[in-house]
Amino acid sequence: MSDSNSIEPEPRKKRFSRLGEIFKRRPEPEDREDIKAILQGAHERGVIDTEAYSMVFGALDVASKTVADIMVPRSKIDILDITRPLAELLPTIVETGRSRFPVYEDDRDNIVGILLAKDLLLSIANPTIDLRPLVRPAVFIPETKRLNVLLHEFRSSRNHIAIVIDEHGGTAGLITMEDVLEQIVGDIEDEYDEDEEQTIFQAGNNGWRVMAVTEIADFNEAFGTALPDDEYDTIGGWLAYELGHIPRRGDTVTRQGMVVTVVRADAKRALWLHVQRDTPELSSHNN
Repeated sequence: MSDSNSIEPEPRKKRFSRLGEIFKRRPEPEDREDIKAILQGAHERGVIDTEAYSMVFGALDVASKTVADIMVPRSKIDILDITRPLAELLPTIVETGRSRFPVYEDDRDNIVGILLAKDLLLSIANPTIDLRPLVRPAVFIPETKRLNVLLHEFRSSRNHIAIVIDEHGGTAGLITMEDVLEQIVGDIEDEYDEDEEQTIFQAGNNGWRVMAVTEIADFNEAFGTALPDDEYDTIGGWLAYELGHIPRRGDTVTRQGMVVTVVRADAKRALWLHVQRDTPELSSHNN
């Protein structure tokens, strides 16, 4: 016989009911900003690590951004003239280090397709070859297309590059799958990132690819320059100071016989630079 003064355990069904009431009282996120606030709280409490936090934030931003927000503008596209012989185009192809190039005919707005650098490998021995048969169809998209929609289209079509068209039908810019993915996962290392110690790479005739994290002292030693290093440690930091803003792809600074052009950048900093000099001499220093 049970003691009448003892406390009976709460029935399981009732306990679950009370827990349900507690969770119901917690407000559900109503928009993207509420979701971000919850994620930030989870990150601060150590529920998710920094990498996961950044990726989820990036995925949310991709759903809210359009192509116009991150595309490379028309004036900064590396584009090839299909009417020029291969021998004249090769220096540009080699120096920029890109794998895909829009090609135009007569007018830069008249883009006739995409040329893949790998398709030229079998043609280099014949510099007089007609490039037209090698040109692949281009994909054209509006500036207003959302990035999450574009990413799905890139994946389903196995296409990696698209030409952005403005409301008047003119060329507004260019965007790649890598551009979209970097909004989620951050900078994606490419073939130039294999050697973590070397940061200066020969890129064509009298041109070099330089990582923006290169120490100014190493840059000066390699190129025989005298850039100041009292306030900034890296060439990317110096470049941001010279420009007066966060470096963007296509930005150019000319100093001490060099033309320094930003070829890769994200929202926070320059990543890769192209350096062209008036003379071909470069010290044998390796970073």
